[in-house]
Amino acid sequence: MNPDPESQASRSHLGSDAIPDGRAATVEEIVNLCKRRGFIFPSAEIYGGFRSTYDYGPLGTQLLRNVKDQWWRSMVQLRDDVVGLDAAILTSPKVWEASGHLESFTDPLVDCRQCHERWRADKLAGSCPRCGSKDLTEAREFNLMFSTHAGPVEDESTLAYLRPETAQGMFVNFAAVATTTRRSLPFGIAQVGKSFRNEITPQNFVFRTREFEQMEMEYFVPPADADKWFEYWCDERLKWYVSLGIPEGKLRLRHHGPDELSHYSTATADVEFAFPWGWDELEGVANRTDYDLKAHAKGSGERLEYFDQQSGERVVPYVIEPAAGATRAMMAFLIAAFDVDEVGGESRSVLRLHQRLAPYEVAVLPLSKKDSLAPLVSEVLSKLRPHFMCDRDVTQSIGRRYRRQDEIGTPLCVTVDFDSLEDSAVTIRDRDTTEQVRVPIDHLVAEVSARLGR
Repeated sequence: MNPDPESQASRSHLGSDAIPDGRAATVEEIVNLCKRRGFIFPSAEIYGGFRSTYDYGPLGTQLLRNVKDQWWRSMVQLRDDVVGLDAAILTSPKVWEASGHLESFTDPLVDCRQCHERWRADKLAGSCPRCGSKDLTEAREFNLMFSTHAGPVEDESTLAYLRPETAQGMFVNFAAVATTTRRSLPFGIAQVGKSFRNEITPQNFVFRTREFEQMEMEYFVPPADADKWFEYWCDERLKWYVSLGIPEGKLRLRHHGPDELSHYSTATADVEFAFPWGWDELEGVANRTDYDLKAHAKGSGERLEYFDQQSGERVVPYVIEPAAGATRAMMAFLIAAFDVDEVGGESRSVLRLHQRLAPYEVAVLPLSKKDSLAPLVSEVLSKLRPHFMCDRDVTQSIGRRYRRQDEIGTPLCVTVDFDSLEDSAVTIRDRDTTEQVRVPIDHLVAEVSARLGR
């Protein structure tokens, strides 16, 4: 694929510094919804919890999986220039030494002398957020790497680290992937996986945690083409969030100033979302130059170059990196989708999730729990389940069940009633409009597919 020179990401500052007007979900509403409906639970809650760790419940597991699947679909499945990788979480400490993480993967740490709480110095406004004291220690650098030991003896020879990012696995495998896939420049390597950072101040629910999932892609390009591919990927990544339901007004692209750039980057831009606490990062797109490949070539003694068979030249590619947080994206999709409206004179909470993200695409609801409907309900589910993620909901009144499915984001409900035994038809109800239509069971899969945009 060729980058579109007209799609300049610099023009797509979608949103100003002001937070968009209109009804927006609060963090408290999202936290309450997530726990009450089974999206996210505090980890080890029966033991009092463990700070900044969360367990994803039945709905959260499916929603997070859908976010990752849609990223993979966009970045790998629908392209012919990107392939996948799943690198190890534990790897040689030499990788982190060469990449600079052991020396420079740090945040500035300060202590409050009044309440003894610790904070990131670059996130403070001159005083302690807890007690307001300005009596803070001098900032000192704190390494975010989690260390462990790989082997039966805990000494320097067995020291290892949990990866703080997925990117380095793609750099050290660059030559192997290029050779085995026979890809020519430009091409990318994509990966989704867990990363670990010993954050000083985890905060805002699952926005910043010590264990999280990343969706990263390293796109290797001829050095002369790096700038146009950087602009291309900034634009592509913005469009991905919009395509899955986040309004353009709640997104913006913020380019880093010279004083913000990482040591390996000549250009970085953040895709930011209007969170309840303000604009914050969803994803970063960086021109990492040839820094990483050269660092690992030097550290390993191996050539990490691309050989152009036509020209006979060797080149160390530049790398454009779109790096997103899966859990952050999930949280943004939840916040953007949350709404409160009125149906039949009553207030309802509804998650207007894009159909590709919704944990359940279809819920099958028998009008009654009577045994006479059970065989037909099972028949309807057997037709739908091979094609869609389905829920069977039988408890409480049909109205309450509609509200429950609305609140967890299910786009369509299929109601099996006593007339279904006679006319072999069911009622489809739309989450957003609440409109209902009668459909023959034999046409149900086709109708649901059309409504879900399949």
